[in-house]
Amino acid sequence: MSMTRILLASKSERRISWLKENLEDSDFRFFSSALKSTEIKPPQGFEVSKQVEIVCQSKAENARIENKLSLNRRDENYHAIIVSDTMIEDPDDHRLSIGKPKDALTATSNLIRLAGRKHRVWSSTSILLPLEVATGKADWDILNRTSCATVEFSELGDDEIYDLISSESWKGKAGGYDLAGKAGQFCRVVEGEEVTVLGFSPAAVDILKQAFSR
Repeated sequence: MSMTRILLASKSERRISWLKENLEDSDFRFFSSALKSTEIKPPQGFEVSKQVEIVCQSKAENARIENKLSLNRRDENYHAIIVSDTMIEDPDDHRLSIGKPKDALTATSNLIRLAGRKHRVWSSTSILLPLEVATGKADWDILNRTSCATVEFSELGDDEIYDLISSESWKGKAGGYDLAGKAGQFCRVVEGEEVTVLGFSPAAVDILKQAFSR
């Protein structure tokens, strides 16, 4: 039985773990590798839903360029490539995203801002599938989908915030929390799907599954 090799163009441990736990079977095999190009900064002046889409599409184009040659190399051939970007929308401003905190102080400020409130999380995901263009040269077709979920935080006391910050579970996480980690006991998805918060648009995941359904 042939193996479907899928590349996650990211070194996100959370995303690769989700793919392996939820989609990897006898046909799918997932690999991960960070993009060589530098990620663009979220464009200002747009709603967060548009910002995340622009960043994801930029990453997808970089993945397309970086992996064009792999289409013709048997030892590096991937049947699909996934790129994704996730942003947390400020509960008071739909044009302001709350990014990954640079230090414990910023992470603490983020948790205080989100505690006891609802906020929206946006994930934009691109699926790259092999495409034969008119020139006869192989290329990648890019299919993008963006989804939203609403997360509600419970009230957080000083001890609870201290525990979350000291655990360092905030590191590398947008908003300074990880739904699948220690912060999961204090927040829940009240609208949309959990996978959106964990890093993928569910609509894009459906495209991937349908592309290789038998």
